[in-house]
Amino acid sequence: MFKRLFKAKRDSLSARDQNIWKTIIAITLPAFIELVMSTLFGMVDMVMVGQIKGEAGKAGIAAIGLTNQPFFLLFAVFAAVNVGTTTLVAWNIGAGNQKKARSVSRQILLINIGLGLILSLAGILAARYIIAFMGGNEDTMEIGTQYFQIISAGLVFQAVTAGVTASLRGAGETKIPMLYNLGANFLNVIGNYILIYGKLGLPELGVQGAAISTTISKVIACTFALYVLFSKKGISRMSIPLKGNYRLDFSIIKQVFNIGFPAAIEQVIIQSGLMMFARTVSVLGTAEFAAHQIGLNINGLTFAPSMAFGVAATTLVGQSLGANKLEDAQRYSSLVHRLAIGVACFVGLNFIIFSYPMARIYTSDLEVARMAGTVLKIVALAQLGMPSQLTLSGVLRGAGDTMYPLYASAFGIWFVRVLLAHVFVHVLGWGLIGAWVALVLDQYTRGGIIFLRYRSGKWKYIKSRTEVAS
Repeated sequence: MFKRLFKAKRDSLSARDQNIWKTIIAITLPAFIELVMSTLFGMVDMVMVGQIKGEAGKAGIAAIGLTNQPFFLLFAVFAAVNVGTTTLVAWNIGAGNQKKARSVSRQILLINIGLGLILSLAGILAARYIIAFMGGNEDTMEIGTQYFQIISAGLVFQAVTAGVTASLRGAGETKIPMLYNLGANFLNVIGNYILIYGKLGLPELGVQGAAISTTISKVIACTFALYVLFSKKGISRMSIPLKGNYRLDFSIIKQVFNIGFPAAIEQVIIQSGLMMFARTVSVLGTAEFAAHQIGLNINGLTFAPSMAFGVAATTLVGQSLGANKLEDAQRYSSLVHRLAIGVACFVGLNFIIFSYPMARIYTSDLEVARMAGTVLKIVALAQLGMPSQLTLSGVLRGAGDTMYPLYASAFGIWFVRVLLAHVFVHVLGWGLIGAWVALVLDQYTRGGIIFLRYRSGKWKYIKSRTEVAS
């Protein structure tokens, strides 16, 4: 289906646009496969825990759900580093300065190791307080705390992997991160099966087993990412010598944070808002919150295509602007956006048709599956807002224009999703459906703000102003 869609679109383009199309697909497709498969593998913890019989399965889904947003909030700190890294690497690759691009990779490795260690420790120590804040009850408090502590222990490894991945994406090398992330996630599935259900003579650990397996998979992904970064075999153009100058270069660090700091604030705003959104739903009850988490988990699939196109947009727009080719940046961004809309419509159609069967994969509880199926039909309505929000945000970030995604997220998350969810759920009494109606309105609000900024064309000149300022 995707091949036919892309072929039809490609055949309608000019020869020059066909070359641009091929370049977009060469970068997007590995990122798309990585994000979709990583999302699917990420769903495994919840799916496999949900198959535990009785109330334990439902409580396990809810417990994992309570940990997701707080963990994403901890990891949001790295958005400044990773967004700044991808953009700065892309600029330098576009300008033909590969040596500077490699120096950026070395600095990001140092920063993410330091921040990762600090935040891993913070997550371990604050786990119980975080789960209590999120509304954990007798069913979910203990297992939620254990899950969060184990996952937090692996945050430093995830941070290092994310830094290497950001560098490789800036260089347009999306296939390598796809390979090491997919390999690690595949091993996570095997580890889940063994540790959750107690196979090969090991004890049945349930939710705790899912956390241990996930953390081990992060260590494996980190190991392969570092192998790529330090390889002497020239696996990547971003490879650096193991022995070298590892002193902090504050000029590079300043550039990275100047570009990426708004993205970090954006992620903090998003994740803190999503925490409040989760709290709004958690008071509805364990069954409703389990259905909500199933919806959020599957909803990750809808983000993956637009996020993949966003990765391509950041790389290609950044490299084009680094080479001072403003017309190419415009062409890349326009075509990426159109392709993203086409794929989003296809995804939305599938969510309408297969919503209930998807929900049944997670749980044997028919009531929970019914509520989750309804949620997924509502998600389908949000599909046209996602490409503009996620893909065009990638365009703006590639240009170093990271403030408007921040503005869009702040308004959309807090003044639309969080506020309206509270009104719909607690004032109007719409329950779980009300929360998801607020989510759809948030998607279109953010998408509209980002689209208006993109249409203005001002993003194409941010890089030159940034260079003058620095």
